[in-house]
Amino acid sequence: MAKAKKREDHELVRKAKAGDGKAYDALMQMYRDVVFSIVYRMVHNKQEAEDLTQETFIKAYNSINSFNEEYAFSTWLFKIATNHCIDFFRKRKLVTYSMDQPIQYKDEEIKQEYPDYEPTIDTEMVASEKSIIIRQAINKLPEKYRVAIILRHHEEKSYEEIAAILDLPLGTVKARIFRAREMLKKLLKDSLY
Repeated sequence: MAKAKKREDHELVRKAKAGDGKAYDALMQMYRDVVFSIVYRMVHNKQEAEDLTQETFIKAYNSINSFNEEYAFSTWLFKIATNHCIDFFRKRKLVTYSMDQPIQYKDEEIKQEYPDYEPTIDTEMVASEKSIIIRQAINKLPEKYRVAIILRHHEEKSYEEIAAILDLPLGTVKARIFRAREMLKKLLKDSLY
């Protein structure tokens, strides 16, 4: 689904780069609401958010030829929107809101809560424990499978590099890694799942 969306975006971008205004209009239609939402969350003013959203699309159109198709168009566009808002704040020196300060609404104070993505001690312990269990399972594999899986997943070697290191045909390397993964699934079935 995401790959299809990325392909569709890139096709529209290619057409827009070639001067097809309708392709760029289609991109604007697809992303207008999301860009407005991002901008509005930053500036807290509907009219300014409308203006900044429009200016974001103008900036994106003017620099469409610099878009690198290795990345998602949406990421590139959202970065332009965010940077444009930051420039807007710098120019206007607007009052910004602290994430820690409660927002005053009528007679209430509304406190914002943000998720903490930092790993907690217990998640780190579980990850460490899983890592030990996986290492022990790898050590139980027959040597030819153990070596292949270590080269592939611990040393992050390509199949071609592993074939060269072990002096084996590429197909044999792929078969060993596949077989090693199957063995590991069986060994870890009760321990991790």
